[in-house]
Parts: sequence; C-alpha cells; structure tokens
Amino acid sequence: MASQTKPVLHGYYRSSCSWRVRIAFALKGMEYDQVPVNLVRDGGQQLTTRFKALNPMQQVPAVTIDGFTLSQSLAIIQYIEETRPEPHLLPSEPKTRAQVRMICDIIASGIQPLQNLYVLLKIGEEKIHWGQHFIQRGFEALEPILVQTAGKYCVGNEISMADLCLVPQVYNAERFKVDVTQFPTIKRLNETLLQHEAFKTSHPSCQPDTPDDMPI
Repeated sequence: MASQTKPVLHGYYRSSCSWRVRIAFALKGMEYDQVPVNLVRDGGQQLTTRFKALNPMQQVPAVTIDGFTLSQSLAIIQYIEETRPEPHLLPSEPKTRAQVRMICDIIASGIQPLQNLYVLLKIGEEKIHWGQHFIQRGFEALEPILVQTAGKYCVGNEISMADLCLVPQVYNAERFKVDVTQFPTIKRLNETLLQHEAFKTSHPSCQPDTPDDMPI
C-alpha cells in the first residue's frame, strides 16, 4: 500500500534521468521533496560515501518512497505506475505497451548512457563529438520507429513512459548541438510535450538547485 509520507527525490536539475522521474511525479499529481545532488561540485556529490550508501551505483536519481529506496529511473517510474496507477503511463494493450517499453529502452539503454557525465569525463577532449555521434545515431534509429507509433504523443494519443524519456533526451541533444530538425517526428513530439504543464514544472530551468546562470 502506498505510504502517506512524501517521496524524496535525490537528483540533479539537469540530469535527464532525474527529469524523467520529476515528470512522472507531476503527471501523477504527487507531492515530493527534493534533495539536490550536485554532479560537478566538489568533484561530484554523487561520489561521496554518504550518497554511495543510498545508491551504490553513485548515480542520480534515487528515490525514497513507501519506506525504501529505489534507483534507476525506469524502475522508479514503473513502481510509481504500479502503486499509483492513475493516470496510466503504460497502455493496457500488450502491443502498445511493448512499443512504449521499446522506445524507453532505446533511449535509456542505447543513447543516454553513452553521453552520461561519467562516460564523458573518461572520453576527455573528444566528449562533445562523442556525445553528438551517439545521440545522432540513436535518433536516426528512433525517428522511423516514432513515425510508425506516434499519434499526438510517442505511442498513440496518450502520454506514456516513452514521452518521459523522449523530452529529456531531446534537451540533451540540443545541449550537444545536434540538429533536431533532421528528425521531424521527434521535433514535433518534443514541442507538443513541452506545452504540457507536467513537463513545464519539471523542467531543469525551474528546480530548487537550478543555478541563476543556468547553462543551456
């Protein structure tokens, strides 16, 4: 049974994985507290012993909810979906549910990890070109899939978990100067979703730890 205690999100304003979870909370109408974890200050607060005790992978987000702590954004979102099912973020029909999960996995496994901060620090001077390459490659695969699955949103005409993954990834693409106009379906979906209140309130530009001089 869902607890009445507010969940606590340990995240970073510009983390795309943290943003996915913020969107889910907003869509579900859930109040929650935030504990910022600055990924760059002091060498990275996610690398402290204190945070490692919360999430041994030393990544954000981590969410304390219903008396325990979860990491990995898709696991967090699916737990929220299963314990607070309205409004649905996964379709009931097996085919469309599988399509949602496919799109989520393309982004969360095939694109985002390759331009994650930890990876980019290992790459060094070539990090911008590296990030651009793998986002471009991922979007070249994602665009024709979305042409087939999309209605108003990524899969049909209801917001799903796929949309929660898409918008933060487009934000990252723009940070890496990827020309999103090459991908008209991705561009259209992103523009539509950014008009939704849940995507606005969860945006990196308006979080408790957003710096006044926030870079794009």
